[in-house]
Amino acid sequence: MERIILFGDSAGAKLAHFALSRDPNYQVVAFTVDRAYLKDATFLGLPVVAFDEVQDAFPPQQCKMFIAIYANGMNKLRAERCAQAKEKGYSLISYVHPQAIVAQDLEMGENCYISEGVVCRPFVKLEDDVLLMPGVFVGHDTVIMSHCFIGARAVIMGANVVEPFCFVGPNATVMDQHRIGSESFIGGGVVLQKDSKEKEVYRAPEPILMPLSSDKLVKLAFRRRV
Repeated sequence: MERIILFGDSAGAKLAHFALSRDPNYQVVAFTVDRAYLKDATFLGLPVVAFDEVQDAFPPQQCKMFIAIYANGMNKLRAERCAQAKEKGYSLISYVHPQAIVAQDLEMGENCYISEGVVCRPFVKLEDDVLLMPGVFVGHDTVIMSHCFIGARAVIMGANVVEPFCFVGPNATVMDQHRIGSESFIGGGVVLQKDSKEKEVYRAPEPILMPLSSDKLVKLAFRRRV
């Protein structure tokens, strides 16, 4: 059983704790945060220690770490903490949820997280620090490079390359054989059918407000059925 320290005390860390604490291969022993954000001595019943002294309380010879924060600053905060944790001597774990479906040949770096319901087809490569949220589909021969966040139910079709520090929002779709430039922001619900260049931002059409209330809509729909 590996002893794990989770960086963070918000949603990402809470959800990582939920999964890891139910996995017999791991024991979460503590949380760590930047000293400026240290609010409480405990979180979820476990100690919280300042990141600048975590190696004294939980030495890297005895523990590994997972940086459990989401896409803050286009994933750059998470990347910085990954590098700093390694400088302190920690190994960074990667985790595949037991309810994910991944091909046996999946290549995966460190500090990756594959959530429940994710599907990774054959010949997929995830570099370091890639987070796949619940229900993500990754098609065959796709490479997702380091420090990317792929939101829930997003679809990355086959033979795509997603460059570092990208954000793909929930329910977005990237069609086959495209290259997503580094630091691209693909908003929720976008269907991308071309390459994106570095730091481009895409958003889906805004919802259309109809000129009727929901009760009138129901009456119209019922009238049409009869």
